[in-house]
Amino acid sequence: MIAITRVYSDANGESHFEDFEVPLKNNGDIGFLSDDEPVKSIVFREVSPSYDYDFHNAPNRQYIVLLEGGVEIETSLGEKRTFNTGSILLVEDTTGKGHKTKNIEPKLRKSIFIKL
Repeated sequence: MIAITRVYSDANGESHFEDFEVPLKNNGDIGFLSDDEPVKSIVFREVSPSYDYDFHNAPNRQYIVLLEGGVEIETSLGEKRTFNTGSILLVEDTTGKGHKTKNIEPKLRKSIFIKL
C-alpha cells in the first residue's frame, strides 16, 4: 500500500484532509505495482526556503510528490498537517476557500506535480 493524503473542498467550500491508501499488486521480479492511472502532464517545481503562501486553491486536480523539503498545509478550518520528503498529496480543492502552504525547512523545496 502507498499512503496518500487528499486535500479537498466540501459542499460549503471548506477544505479538509483525508488519508487513503493505494493498493499494490505483486508483479514478481519487478516488485509491487498499482493499477494504471491516466495523467495529463507532469511539472517539476522548486520554491525558496521562505515560501509561505496564503489561502489559495489548487490550480488543477493533481498529485504532489515531495522530493526534498517539508511543508505545512493548513485547511480553511484551521487544521494543520506537516508533510516531509517522500510524502504524496492529492490536491483537489480547486474551488472553495483553499488551503495555506509554507515550507518548514530552511532550504529549497523540490516537488513534482502530476496533473490528472
